[in-house]
Amino acid sequence: MVKSLPVRSAISDEEKWDLSSLFNSVAEFDQALENLEKEAQALNQKTQGTIVDVQTTIQALTDYTAFLEKLVIVSTYASLTISTDQTNDEAQLQSSKFSAASAKISSKLSFINSELLALPRETLEQAMQESAEFKVFLEKLLRRKPYQLHPEVEKSLAAYSSTFSAPYGLYNTTKMVDMNFDDFEVNGVTYPLSYVSFEGDWEAEPDAELRRAAFDAFSKKLKDYQHTTAKTYDMQLQTEKTTADLRGYDSIFDFLLFNQEVDRSLYNRQIDLITKELAPHMQKYAKLLQKAHGLDRMTFADLKISLDPSYEPEITVEESKKYIDDALSIMGTDYIEMVDRSYSERWIDFAQNKGKSTGAFCSSPYGDHPYILISWTGRMNEVFVLAHELGHAGHFYNANREQNIFNARPSLYFIEAPSTMNEMLVANHLLKSSEDPKFKRWVISSIVARTYYHNFVTHLLEAAYQRKVYERIDEGKSVNAGILNAIKRGVLEEFWGDAVDITDGAELTWMRQPHYYMGLYPYTYSAGLTISTQVSKRILNEGQPAVDDWLEVLKAGGTKTPVELAQMAGVDITTEQPLRDTIAYIGELVDELVRLTEEIEQTV
Repeated sequence: MVKSLPVRSAISDEEKWDLSSLFNSVAEFDQALENLEKEAQALNQKTQGTIVDVQTTIQALTDYTAFLEKLVIVSTYASLTISTDQTNDEAQLQSSKFSAASAKISSKLSFINSELLALPRETLEQAMQESAEFKVFLEKLLRRKPYQLHPEVEKSLAAYSSTFSAPYGLYNTTKMVDMNFDDFEVNGVTYPLSYVSFEGDWEAEPDAELRRAAFDAFSKKLKDYQHTTAKTYDMQLQTEKTTADLRGYDSIFDFLLFNQEVDRSLYNRQIDLITKELAPHMQKYAKLLQKAHGLDRMTFADLKISLDPSYEPEITVEESKKYIDDALSIMGTDYIEMVDRSYSERWIDFAQNKGKSTGAFCSSPYGDHPYILISWTGRMNEVFVLAHELGHAGHFYNANREQNIFNARPSLYFIEAPSTMNEMLVANHLLKSSEDPKFKRWVISSIVARTYYHNFVTHLLEAAYQRKVYERIDEGKSVNAGILNAIKRGVLEEFWGDAVDITDGAELTWMRQPHYYMGLYPYTYSAGLTISTQVSKRILNEGQPAVDDWLEVLKAGGTKTPVELAQMAGVDITTEQPLRDTIAYIGELVDELVRLTEEIEQTV
């Protein structure tokens, strides 16, 4: 039974993460932020106008590295504090205070990139030779040279950085603070509703009448805020378009893909191939759900239900640890030690409370351990969610130890490969643990409904929608709620065809995703899962050599492009074969679900 969410102060410490390795108190954070502003001023006075040769280049980057390591800790504390309770006034002010200070700091230090790019290419190349630790940073900086503006313009843009990021903050405030959901009623009984309870419980509720009523009530409240949310999103889009034009990119897509180190062909391939070739497999899966639940029709509100709700095991946080340890043990003792520490040292925030950010994420500040946010409902599928976030943690746990702060973070295109890899390892482990048809069906349906549905369908359809939105923006147009609703509905109807009734409210799904404020992010989930599917097959077939290759990939961080990282793991993403293989594999899983369901029904 879904309960109303408690306030954050009512949550026990055991369910919360411990941020004391960042700062012990808000006062300590405030002091560190004040010190950073002074240090930025001192670095400006010491270094501006002095970057003229190889030695001064290396010295400036050495000092800048030390400064950034301190800045990351302060930034992380500000963002993590507000993520657990958006309604907390102190956390809101703290976040705003950091944003304002960060903008000033960025403006003061923007001269570093400008002065470096003003140097002759030969000087920077010599600096790369003399100091290998800055080689990757300088190579990436040189790529940006054609899009670099006058130093004074760069300084002004940096000063406005907190304003440019304001739409994301406004989106979160609307969603997590202002949007309060009314209770809903079914057959004379009243049920509580919130963002977290809808996405964590009601979407998967086995009772169709309750589930659909919750969806209607949830959609009704979203609709009340659609115009404000659309205006917020349009502000984000127009800022990105102006920046792309100002810097001289051919299109907004080229601007947003630049830092991902991939071109539009890889981006378009993910969306086009999956939209076209995965759709028949997922339509078959939707019809299987409809038949298994005896539904008169399959609606959008029914897509997240379990194939067999009676077989959905409940699981405690402590029990989840054994599943994850067993599944990920193939990654080695160092990796498992990290997993164990994440539980014992409270790196994970498990609580469900009012104002907490929805979904799950992992933040991995350089110089400290990772932090994971999740709202634990006790459903077994959350083992996959937690394994996913621990995949991010394991990635940066390794990369941050092996690389400097400039080199640790890979392209966004690759970022979801280590996380989805862990989901595949959990699934492979569970499949080997029992031959019982009901258990096997539950595991495979978890892979399809959680791992592949979430990453290859939910996020991919977001990407297809997002591409249509950016095409409008690139033509110099804007968007409003009506346009966004129409685009989203069109994408959903094209993918699901006659298999799913796209009921009223489905078109508002665009309002639920913060990824739209993070550039071309949604498509990267399918890109990462394409790589991890192929690598997990290698691990199944080859064992330790494939694991060793994968650990080297994690340690490489951002020192290589996505294509190079995938090659290290034995996957060639310059061709469409890995993606076609992955789509075929999903089709095989759906076919196996159909077969197992028929087998189970015959024995009943």
